[in-house]
Amino acid sequence: MTNNNSSYNFISLGQAVVQTEQQAISSLLDKINDDFAKACELLLSCEGRIVVIGMGKSGHIGNKIAATLASTGSPAFFVHPGEASHGDLGMITAKDVVLALSNSGETDEIKNLLPVIKRLSVPLISLTGNSKSSLASFADINLDTSVEKEACPMNLAPTASTTTALVMGDALAVALLEARGFTENDFALSHPGGSLGRRLLLKVEDIMHQDDQVPKVNETTSINEALIEITDKRLGMTCVVNEQGALSGIFTDGDLRRTLATNVDLKNTPIKDVMTVKGKTIEGDKLAAEAVNIMEANAISCLVILNQDRQPIGALNMYDLLKAGVV
Repeated sequence: MTNNNSSYNFISLGQAVVQTEQQAISSLLDKINDDFAKACELLLSCEGRIVVIGMGKSGHIGNKIAATLASTGSPAFFVHPGEASHGDLGMITAKDVVLALSNSGETDEIKNLLPVIKRLSVPLISLTGNSKSSLASFADINLDTSVEKEACPMNLAPTASTTTALVMGDALAVALLEARGFTENDFALSHPGGSLGRRLLLKVEDIMHQDDQVPKVNETTSINEALIEITDKRLGMTCVVNEQGALSGIFTDGDLRRTLATNVDLKNTPIKDVMTVKGKTIEGDKLAAEAVNIMEANAISCLVILNQDRQPIGALNMYDLLKAGVV
């Protein structure tokens, strides 16, 4: 084995791999046929879970396919065929559907499970590169993921074949997603820790400052006193309320800069004379993502949350949204 890096054109080598795998994926188009539709119908009608099995590299792909199915509305999990022979096969029930991956279709660890799967009367869908293999012949439905050649120059390392298996798995998952009417909200519920989940599930009331944390002054409060409130509450703004406690306006750091440019008497001028009247607000039960949209559309960095009587019950700024992972 030599290591003369200077003799290799890594760019050309990399492009050749991409071209080979691109061609392999393109060849799948003709294989999305009646068998694919039947597989989707079988998976869609599954009353239990989709059990994905695969050995070696196929196992890694199978694990990802199971995760994709589960996160898009089709309950699924991965079972290692070697472990299945030693007890894990008990995880499969008569209401499940098995999805087995094997490029050769002759993987011993999977073939050993076939009699048990048949005894359980569990439907079996196979993804193989050999439609005449033992696994393909045994399966109720076989999906052809064969490739003309691997991207490996020796045509040995699973490369193009694992790519086509993965793409076929994605095709199944997305087709089922569409058929189930799976929505963004459904996706968010299964991804509460992800950025999409936070955008679609987190509400303003979940992250807003409230009670004594809300900066608030009366209309007659001087600018100087209002600045003390802004400094104490550290939100870069304060609400301005009337005698009934309803919001009259807000005063922000930006308002202060504009005020200083006019040489106003900070000690004796009431805040109502320099505040932004009303200001932008939002209800607490709105999505935090909507707060982001309002801020971005109006080029502002803070919002006031009101109750039905237009009284301030909360406040938040862009930093709060950043901290919560909404943006």
